[in-house]
Amino acid sequence: MSAVSMHKMTTNAHFDRFLTEAIAADQEAGPGLGPDALYGLYTSWCLITHSPTAPPKVLFRALKDLHGISPTSNALAMTGPAATDYILASAPNVI
Repeated sequence: MSAVSMHKMTTNAHFDRFLTEAIAADQEAGPGLGPDALYGLYTSWCLITHSPTAPPKVLFRALKDLHGISPTSNALAMTGPAATDYILASAPNVI
């Protein structure tokens, strides 16, 4: 992947849109989403929105640097179509 392509997919707007469409703050969520669930939700969101997928390190760095979100302790919950996609993909025997 070229540096230009990586830059386009790692803009603030890309990650801001992911947070707006797929993440909800939930003080009752305990530790929130772990790294695997957070990245899985992100890849589901990218698939649904036809957005390029950044590697885990890039996602986690952007969330930390741009929004102060830790991939290990964050009191976040899934929401929206990406949450549904991720949950169904993670537990296909549910359907």
